[in-house]
Amino acid sequence: MVDYELLKKIVEAPGVTGYEFMGVRDVVIENLKPYVDEIKVDKLGNVIAHKKGDGSKVMIAGHMDQIGLMVTHIEKNGFLRVAPVGGIDPRTLIAQRFKVWIDKGKFIYGVGGSVPPHIQKPEERKKAPDWDQIFIDIGAESKEEAEEMGVKIGTVITWDGRLERLGKHRFVSIAFDDRIAVYTLVETARQLKESNADIYFVATVQEEVGLRGAKTSAFGIEPDYGFAIDVTIAADVPGTPEHKQVTQLGKGAAIKIMDRSVICHPKIVRWMEELAKKYEIPYQWDILLGGGTDAGAIHLNKAGVPTGAISIPSRYIHSNAEVVDERDVDASVKLMVKVLEHIHELEI
Repeated sequence: MVDYELLKKIVEAPGVTGYEFMGVRDVVIENLKPYVDEIKVDKLGNVIAHKKGDGSKVMIAGHMDQIGLMVTHIEKNGFLRVAPVGGIDPRTLIAQRFKVWIDKGKFIYGVGGSVPPHIQKPEERKKAPDWDQIFIDIGAESKEEAEEMGVKIGTVITWDGRLERLGKHRFVSIAFDDRIAVYTLVETARQLKESNADIYFVATVQEEVGLRGAKTSAFGIEPDYGFAIDVTIAADVPGTPEHKQVTQLGKGAAIKIMDRSVICHPKIVRWMEELAKKYEIPYQWDILLGGGTDAGAIHLNKAGVPTGAISIPSRYIHSNAEVVDERDVDASVKLMVKVLEHIHELEI
């Protein structure tokens, strides 16, 4: 089952898009290093862990950046104006606790606020707040005090979230998008015993703003095959029509067929299905119409790369309380291990 302490380290380490060096990168390096032959950080900040082999060159990517906020202005009375880094619905920020990262390993607390509904006009109460109405309260009484506390223009902010169990098989946490995939990446490297493949485990940067780390790392690696690990929407919640509940919690690893950024290679999709059936690994399908993954950048590298992907269903993504099921995580690790053990059998 899931290694709770390892997962906790990975999901709770800070690393807003572009600022992965603030914490999560070190955690990834520490936990991948024992299972590979060499590890490096490229110029953009991707962690590239190489397990040498004489077979096909395979790249497996999971992005380590998380969505967050960036300070764009400090008000005279000490409130912080912010902009989103990645896709964030401003409605998810009100009355939430935040960590304002004033340095690596050092933060102060903040609270998300907007104009109270009690003093809004009736028509204003009917509208969701936009970014001009959002601010972060750090308890400062002036701009000078906020600056003395360490806040600057460009300071990054994350939700104050933590990992907790939810029911028998599930977890709730900040940043499961995509730290649950980073965990899967590490566990795959740990559990893999035999493979002749030349494997590159890559924890990518800046996925949330355009798959940027996957693009540069794939260019450098030049893989023969690519695989991405990411979350997908778990649509098994009240109000969702049955025909749209393609991917659900607890039903297994989701083999991606298509998303907005990629149509996975059909031969890889069917081959992964055959492996799941052969080894009795629970699986389901992923067709995601409103998002993309690192697979989108990998498959377009140079002359093209046959690419597949495994998705881990998650509820409430891009919030401070994302929910995943450990059975799906375990199934994803098992399937990824079998992919690497049998990659020499794949013919495209």
